[in-house]
Amino acid sequence: MAMIGLFWIAEGDVYVGAKPSGLAPGVRLTPEGVVGLGDGQSALWLWEDVNALSVTDVPVKSLMRTVGVVKDLALGTVKEMVLPVSHGRVDEAAGMMTVGVASRDGDHELAAYVAAAVGYPQAEVDLSRVLLSRLTEGAATMATTLAAMSEWGRSREGGTPRAGEREALLRSWVG
Repeated sequence: MAMIGLFWIAEGDVYVGAKPSGLAPGVRLTPEGVVGLGDGQSALWLWEDVNALSVTDVPVKSLMRTVGVVKDLALGTVKEMVLPVSHGRVDEAAGMMTVGVASRDGDHELAAYVAAAVGYPQAEVDLSRVLLSRLTEGAATMATTLAAMSEWGRSREGGTPRAGEREALLRSWVG
């Protein structure tokens, strides 16, 4: 499994945002189309019907966001050590992004969990948005791009690569 830009690539599967489990919301990109996963948004939009893909509510990595995450973690740890009965971090939910699917039958908004705790680097956000747009340019482009992403995921071992390699991968997939 690895996070490349806004994409979570697990073996041969490509997700926008984090890979969901159970009834959690998520978005998977398959050779057939865009799949909404989770309770209340399970659906399939075939590529031939998809006109555009977008993503909003993306947290961008910044110094203030990083400091905030570290502060929250430190305070949470102290709270758990001081209070005799702890409920863990149940009030901390992962952030959500909105994946827009424009299709022949209208516009749809799907929720997907953010996979980056402190946000995504701006360059990776920009490249990911270009890549999502590229996937709607036609069957040949979509098939080639998605196949390259899936193949990379199947052959990858060792988790998420460093920022430079992630950017280079996104650039190669954008073409």
